[in-house]
Amino acid sequence: MPMFKRADADIHYEVHGSGFPVLLYAPGGLKSQMGMWGGVSPAYPKGFPWMDPRKALSDKFTVIAMDQRNAGRSVADVKPDHGWHTFAGDHFALMDHLGFDKFFVMGGCIGGSYCFEAIEHNAARIPAAVLQNPIGLWENRDTWNEAVKGYSETVRGRDPSISEETIQSFGRNMFGPDFVFSVTRDFVKACKTPLFLQPGTDKPHPAKTSEEIAALAPNIEVQKDWRGPTYLDEAIKRVRTFLERNTPKT
Repeated sequence: MPMFKRADADIHYEVHGSGFPVLLYAPGGLKSQMGMWGGVSPAYPKGFPWMDPRKALSDKFTVIAMDQRNAGRSVADVKPDHGWHTFAGDHFALMDHLGFDKFFVMGGCIGGSYCFEAIEHNAARIPAAVLQNPIGLWENRDTWNEAVKGYSETVRGRDPSISEETIQSFGRNMFGPDFVFSVTRDFVKACKTPLFLQPGTDKPHPAKTSEEIAALAPNIEVQKDWRGPTYLDEAIKRVRTFLERNTPKT
């Protein structure tokens, strides 16, 4: 079980395949963990009907999957000033540890916001990003309040010395802003990084948010129909083609 140790965190990760690196940010909100790519739920007892990039891309790319801090097997401290930048610190430190300078990012659900945060953190290291089912604030404030509540139960259940006030401060840093939470509309409007968008359609992943991203971003490709099993093969093909087209030549 590979673990990357930071001063305040132990990050669980896996590496699949070889080639230009792709860092994955799994679905699951604040419970984002690598198993969600191939996970099951009552609605999908045989697994989610969309691509598992660990399998679909690892013949061409080095695919790095991870559990976000305090999700899955990753354990970390929480401070009142922690937020999106804290996760980005984990992401870039992990890729430094693995020896990768430039890398693609691909995120499902909350992973779309991690993708934007990575680009904001250091766009020169991110040649392109795949946004699948991105989250956003649109008539769903209760969704994110519940996410923070669940995070508190997980973190404080393990370490009661982390106060509820600290968790609430963290929650405001994460979900206090609007739009996609991690960056502003002005940032997306000015973002030159090539983006590939597979839009969201439900309450946590509002169609309105994806529509705004598509309208604002100057360098974006959208695959409107992408969910499997009907569109699974086409979704994999288009993501692979997008990443191959944007792989640096040197």
